[in-house]
Amino acid sequence: MENRGLDPVPDSERSGRVRSLFPTWVAANMTVLLLTVGAGLTVFNGLNLWQVLAVAVTAPALSFGLVGLVSVAGKRGGAPGMALSRAVFGQRGNLLPGALLWVARWGWETLNAVTGSYALLAVLDLLFDVRTTSTLMLVTLTVFVACSFLVSGLGIRALAVCCPLSAYLFGGAGFLVLVHLIGSTPWRTVLDRPAGPVAMLVAGIGTVAAGGLSWVPSAPDFARYLPRSASARAMVAAAMGGALVTVVPMVLMGAVMAVGAPELAVAKDPVAFIGALLPVWISVPYLLFAVVGMVLINAMSMYSAGFTAQTLGFAIPRAWAVGVNATISLLLGGLLMMVATSFIDTFVSFLTLLGVTVSAWIGVFGVDLLRGRTYDAAALLDTTPRSAYWYTSGYCWQAVTAWASALVVGLLFTGAGWFTGPLADTWIGRDGLGWAATIVVAAGVYALLPRPSEGRTTEPAVF
Repeated sequence: MENRGLDPVPDSERSGRVRSLFPTWVAANMTVLLLTVGAGLTVFNGLNLWQVLAVAVTAPALSFGLVGLVSVAGKRGGAPGMALSRAVFGQRGNLLPGALLWVARWGWETLNAVTGSYALLAVLDLLFDVRTTSTLMLVTLTVFVACSFLVSGLGIRALAVCCPLSAYLFGGAGFLVLVHLIGSTPWRTVLDRPAGPVAMLVAGIGTVAAGGLSWVPSAPDFARYLPRSASARAMVAAAMGGALVTVVPMVLMGAVMAVGAPELAVAKDPVAFIGALLPVWISVPYLLFAVVGMVLINAMSMYSAGFTAQTLGFAIPRAWAVGVNATISLLLGGLLMMVATSFIDTFVSFLTLLGVTVSAWIGVFGVDLLRGRTYDAAALLDTTPRSAYWYTSGYCWQAVTAWASALVVGLLFTGAGWFTGPLADTWIGRDGLGWAATIVVAAGVYALLPRPSEGRTTEPAVF
């Protein structure tokens, strides 16, 4: 079990390899929700196969390019992302984005847990004709969350072992699905679909990218055991490569499946179309390996959420902090499974708001990193006024101002189910670019404001 919490990893223990990041980011995308998203791009956005391909390539390249960039902070500071964020926002100022990102983690883990539970229910139905009941839903949800908690509680070593193994298993099962689709899909119908509006293509990129953006604040968590000499370019390439090899085929498979059965994209159950469109001998192992993959995604998310909870003042060991998030995702997951009428609507609305929430932090932290930020290990852990990262009353007003301004601007352009900003009908809003506007505003405002004069040392940025 890993016992280290927010304290930076000393150089003597930094024995990680950059190549280990590739299976990590493969595992971070092993979710059947990508099939659901691919189906939605065809059914709701009206995109043809080539447009879906453009979305599936562009979105992870953008979002995981940022994941790779921010992971460089992990090798520089050796600490989790939200601990390093203290150097940017100040010891108190960091509580503001930290609390918002922690709540966003609840949503991500809840949706993932619900999807994994539905996958288990689908296997029980296919193999044993077991009908879903409210009690059975809660049982499968509890099993899923417990497995996620076990892996995340053990820590980085358990994740390092599980991620490559799961990637191979899930990749093999996905290859079977791909071969079946190649032979059974009415390709003339698929290829003859007309192109959809460009606005829907751009909006689709934002929807898919939002999932990747959610990993950006967590990127240093998985890179902090790398030596300082690790290649930053290789880290970015590992993040982008791991995402592309998973996202592209998954989104395309979902789009192809939905052409033959468009009604399945609006089902309450986000994995309903897998059992309906694939033979049992393919769908059962695929769903089982998908469950393993989603357990790992949730474990990775809980792992990072535990650090975030600690930065918010929860004076408890890392594993107990992980348990807080596990309990919350279990409660919210049960509620979602009982009351949600359309999973895809809930999912897309959440992704839209998540993209804006995370993007405000990305813009500020990214500019600070590109300026050549290095980190004072003692100051990161010192939450008193003696800390070099105390700034003014615990706040770096430049970073907090840029973050808050960008968050407000992003929400103005955002329309997501129950929330509609006043500028959601503008070109930026209709094309789903609220997240992009948020990053630009956050980065621009922070870059233009006077540079913080306290708690800062610099070195040339090497990439």
